Amino acid sequence: MKASPLASACDESLYGGKATQLGAALRAGLPVPGGFALDTEFVDAIAAGDANARTELARLCEQIPGPVAVRSSAIGEDSAGASFAGQHATVLNLVGFEAVSNAILVVWESARTESARAYRDRVGADTAIRMGVVIQSLVAADVAGVLFTCNPVTGQDELVVEASWGLGEAVVQGLVIPDSCRMDRSGRLLESRAGFKDVSVQRVPEGLTRTETVAAHLVEQFCLDAKKLVELHTLVAQCEGVFGTGPHDIEWAFEGETLYLLQLRPVTKSAVA
Repeated sequence: MKASPLASACDESLYGGKATQLGAALRAGLPVPGGFALDTEFVDAIAAGDANARTELARLCEQIPGPVAVRSSAIGEDSAGASFAGQHATVLNLVGFEAVSNAILVVWESARTESARAYRDRVGADTAIRMGVVIQSLVAADVAGVLFTCNPVTGQDELVVEASWGLGEAVVQGLVIPDSCRMDRSGRLLESRAGFKDVSVQRVPEGLTRTETVAAHLVEQFCLDAKKLVELHTLVAQCEGVFGTGPHDIEWAFEGETLYLLQLRPVTKSAVA
């Protein structure tokens, strides 16, 4: 049973795909929020109510200032053959040990749903469920979204960005029609389309999140300016310098003017037409 600083997570067989990808990104100096990786035995112990695991988790929670995000990191997750996108839970804006402990249980249970099991069968993933967890400092995102380093519809070698106001769950969960931009490999803007971003996912002061109505003048206003697009293009170059040319599916967020890398995984074959 292990819990390690996220930057030390190297063994995918212990910590899962997401933790080891983020660990490698941190070691390379990419702008990933810090935190901890829990191995699969630790997560199983928390799910079982093990007293020693709960004591260790309480100690870890004291070391991360402010609210945190709890993310799934199953063995085999975020791989080229099985992303598990939309299958395993992420819980945002958690304050305190009990909230984090409960969120770990939510993530553990999410791997055992009928949908997640059917996904495993469909992609030929190992049927043995081994769930690791990432606990990270939460990015209080003003703008967030996803970036594909190839067009997920056509397979064209270009960058496709989708963005919305607030936390990235609005895009990931399909709550809005996000702004969409296409750039070529040099960063030249090929196309931009304003979305319809009438809601955003925002933090609740006492913990967790809620969906809020976006001010009318922002619904169809672009949430990414030219400077932010340049920064996203630079982030792609940095990621490819560490992980190769991919293609990659990147989740990102801006808190003010600061860009963070939240997740990076290969684009699965099934995502490209």
